[in-house]
Amino acid sequence: MGKPAWEDAVVFVAGLVALVAPDLWADGHGRLPLMVLGALLLVAGLFPLLGTVGPAAWTATAFALVLFVSPWAWQFDGDRNAAWTAWIAGGVATIVGLWVAYRTRTVRS
Repeated sequence: MGKPAWEDAVVFVAGLVALVAPDLWADGHGRLPLMVLGALLLVAGLFPLLGTVGPAAWTATAFALVLFVSPWAWQFDGDRNAAWTAWIAGGVATIVGLWVAYRTRTVRS
């Protein structure tokens, strides 16, 4: 079992932030997409932290990208707290996921 990477912790924390945001600081706005996508992102980051086989890095990156565009897709971009939570958590997790995928690809080559 390998040592957990910091990238997995970033994905886990981004999912946790999105999951709790509607109840803590977003006043219930964007509840469904933030909680569902946050839970999916949290689980995608949890598997590698536990050292078990789980979804690939591309899966977590896809969840993060959908989280990033969710304020426009579910029309809660007018609520600043919920929208900025989705944009920051989704953006950070997407960038980290793309970086890991690129790094993995260059190591294999």
